Amino acid sequence: MTTATDPAATLIWSATGIEVHNVVVGPFENNVYVARCTETGDAVLVDAANEHERLLELCRTLGVRRVLETHGHWDHIQAVPELRDAGYDVAVTAADADMLPSYDSTIADGDVIEVGRLLLHAIHTPGHTPGSVCFTVEGTPLLFSGDTLFPGGPGNTKNGGHFGTIMRSLDERLFPLPDDTVVLPGHGDRTTIGAERPHLQEWADRGW
Repeated sequence: MTTATDPAATLIWSATGIEVHNVVVGPFENNVYVARCTETGDAVLVDAANEHERLLELCRTLGVRRVLETHGHWDHIQAVPELRDAGYDVAVTAADADMLPSYDSTIADGDVIEVGRLLLHAIHTPGHTPGSVCFTVEGTPLLFSGDTLFPGGPGNTKNGGHFGTIMRSLDERLFPLPDDTVVLPGHGDRTTIGAERPHLQEWADRGW
């Protein structure tokens, strides 16, 4: 097992076989995550949001091989061209692909993405955007939720989203996950499924 460190990133999760590193970038304080297999040194970056020079250094330091986009909103994709130019494969769902300036491959619901010995499972969660996708990491309680779920409610649906759809995504796709699932959102602090699930009707009643 090998441990990687980077002065620009914070190690926010460490367990047998996995590390998760986090940096906050750009004017909207986007969370960028790197999930790294400590057995092989291979890693994946979730959301190439902004500050491409910083993210490129992070990729080189932590062994990133691929970029996964949780959705196509502009604040989550600003560094995509530079990372592609540097040779990193960028993947996004087909439904959001047209929102990116360029990409290499697509992600479908149920896809299993190998990162060294780690297995990331793609969960299509439309509503914030048509192609929003979340990722669980097999054998861990981790969920990369993009802008689908935050502490206190779902992501904004005013910019091309649909509130009823995101609520169904939460109810049917994310809230069946165990209570101790750790939610790592696209902005702000982490939460858990158990902390958020009881508030679903409250969010439905308020309409956002």
